[in-house]
Amino acid sequence: MINMYEVSETNKMIEQENLDVRTITLGISLMDCIDSDLNELNRKIYEKITVTAKDLVSTGKDIEREFGIPIVNKRISITPIALIGGVGLKGAGRFASVRKIL
Repeated sequence: MINMYEVSETNKMIEQENLDVRTITLGISLMDCIDSDLNELNRKIYEKITVTAKDLVSTGKDIEREFGIPIVNKRISITPIALIGGVGLKGAGRFASVRKIL
């Protein structure tokens, strides 16, 4: 059970010692986006990231409000693109195309 001393100490850390959460990270697997067609691969990657991460910032703000501790950065982490773009696609341009989507 949380006691008043702990609440007071936490408030002090937030106000006087700048306690915050540095970063929250949303991990997104892009393994299901693999496709031999570059345009389709790009579409799947864009769709997966935008749909999955659409509420990341608002969720972070909800967490800040719930716990009363600021969150400095909200970020995403994805599957290494070498794993995604290297399957079934040939040519150096495939990575440049995916880079633009990201």
